[in-house]
Amino acid sequence: MLQGKESLRRVIYLCAVLVVGVSVAVAAQGTLASSGTFKVTDMTGREVIFDAPARRVVAIGPGALRLCTYFQDPDIIVGIEQMDKDSAIGKPYVMANPSYKDLPVIGAGGPNNAPDPEKLLAVKADVIFSTYGAESSAADNLQSKTGIPVVGVSYGPIGVFDPALYDSIRLIGRVIGHEERAEAIVGYMESCRQDLDEKTQDIDDAKKPTVYMGAVNMKGSHGIESTRGNYALFNAVNAKNVVDELGKTGSLMIDKEQLILWNPDIIFLDQGGLDAVLQDYAKNPRFYNVLSAVRNGKLYAQLPYNYYSTNIDTAIANAYYIGKVLYPDEFRDIDPAEKADEIYMSLLGKALYAKMAEDFGGFMEILLK
Repeated sequence: MLQGKESLRRVIYLCAVLVVGVSVAVAAQGTLASSGTFKVTDMTGREVIFDAPARRVVAIGPGALRLCTYFQDPDIIVGIEQMDKDSAIGKPYVMANPSYKDLPVIGAGGPNNAPDPEKLLAVKADVIFSTYGAESSAADNLQSKTGIPVVGVSYGPIGVFDPALYDSIRLIGRVIGHEERAEAIVGYMESCRQDLDEKTQDIDDAKKPTVYMGAVNMKGSHGIESTRGNYALFNAVNAKNVVDELGKTGSLMIDKEQLILWNPDIIFLDQGGLDAVLQDYAKNPRFYNVLSAVRNGKLYAQLPYNYYSTNIDTAIANAYYIGKVLYPDEFRDIDPAEKADEIYMSLLGKALYAKMAEDFGGFMEILLK
């Protein structure tokens, strides 16, 4: 009799443990099993509740649509900002999806324009992914006006290879029910980061050429004096960026005379500002001809990648090209154009390097004459 009671107690105990375990697992996933709803915490720290995975999606603000496009499920996108509808130039995520141009407009878009609640309501979206601001109040305000869940996403301060970018991709995947694809996107980006680092981390600093990036887009195109400190793409290949001695991060303008003093071994120019450099060279060739990189044929072009925030795909492709130029032995297995198409295919489902090269020139050596 006692043995039977003991067995019963064990069964009851095991059932209780199982129930508790399931409850903990469900809570950890942010899912309310009884009602089928689930909860996420967005990149502004807001908690947003959904009844089911979102199947009608809109994305507003710089770069929001790009992150959604990486999921390669264009049918869920039900509206587009005018900013993305006007032109696909420099935007591989729009180039890869020509059907976007037929979508209804949900607002002007752009960093200085507020969302349009009426147009967002008209497309009957299940969710609004937004990069507008880091403050939760803006998302709360839009959500209250539309009644549509608003989820804040972010590229983080770095953009390419930024942990906040990875978190945002996973967040989108959770909301739209594409968690596996989210992990595939993040996994591919991270594999590229690791590959770039592994190829270059053990190179002796004394053997590395000094390098400079000029003509960087910064709220418009600029000449050779526009550059970046703590430049993510140079960091990805452990390059010796002469600008880093200034101790500054992000976009900045330098005096041309400073570039002469640095006299880097290799100079890259972003093709977004290449025309400005060529026009300046026509006016003042003497300045450029003083630079060793110009005299020695060490002037190269990378694809522009800052169009309505960072085109992560193009940025990673540029990093491989930079690595190939700086360290040809370590990157002997890399053909930059082929690698670019691999990246575009992995993230967007289409090989787009040829079109980008047609529009901007592609990876190449620049001869000033």
